[in-house]
Amino acid sequence: MNEEPVTPPRRRMPLLYLLPNLISILALCAGLTAIRMAVEGRFGWAVALIGLAAALDGIDGRLARMLKSESAIGAELDSLCDLVNFGVTPALVLYYWGMRADTSLGWIAVLIYAVCCMLRLARFNVGNRLPEGAEKPKGFVGVPSPAGAMLALLPIYLAYAFDNALRMPPWAVAIWMVFVGALMISRMPTPSFKGVRIYAENARFILVGSVAVIAALLTYPWVTLLLLDLVYLAAILVLWRKSARSLRSVV
Repeated sequence: MNEEPVTPPRRRMPLLYLLPNLISILALCAGLTAIRMAVEGRFGWAVALIGLAAALDGIDGRLARMLKSESAIGAELDSLCDLVNFGVTPALVLYYWGMRADTSLGWIAVLIYAVCCMLRLARFNVGNRLPEGAEKPKGFVGVPSPAGAMLALLPIYLAYAFDNALRMPPWAVAIWMVFVGALMISRMPTPSFKGVRIYAENARFILVGSVAVIAALLTYPWVTLLLLDLVYLAAILVLWRKSARSLRSVV
């Protein structure tokens, strides 16, 4: 007689374990809605929704680790959402905002940026699968996709901060997008808060500074976003110079 296949026992799991995946899905919904806002010409809302997606992206992974609910499907879901939110969405928002006057050049920049984001995410996923004993870099290698998205939107910040007095022409926006894409797939060291350590007595200053940044974002969003981008670029330059000096000293 043929034995009937054994059905594996059903596994019960706490409903709370689904929360990180739900946050990833909410981030995806924010990114897709940002595209709709751009199509309708509401670019301020589009930028805000991309920022919301970036904030949610910073929460889901940490929450999964806190709940000890990390899974392979959760990692893949997060990566797919990042490609849409920080690869496709910012490129389309910039295209609808400032590159439709030069459709050919603008669309080439959109494709290059999206592909660079995809390659950046693929490299990050492979790096996360290194064996336990393998040495992993302390910081990021290349600009992470959420930071890349916020950098790519700099032409919008610049235009809105100065009432369109400093609006970049379409070809300049396209070049900027390609430059940011190159930063994402580069081997340049970029800042990461994961390895930052501070003295306990200085924690209050960090908290006050964080409140000041949030208040500035709510009061002067475009100027603050522009300044944050410039500070981030300056930090990349400093890290690159330190890395170049260390390589010269080794040689």
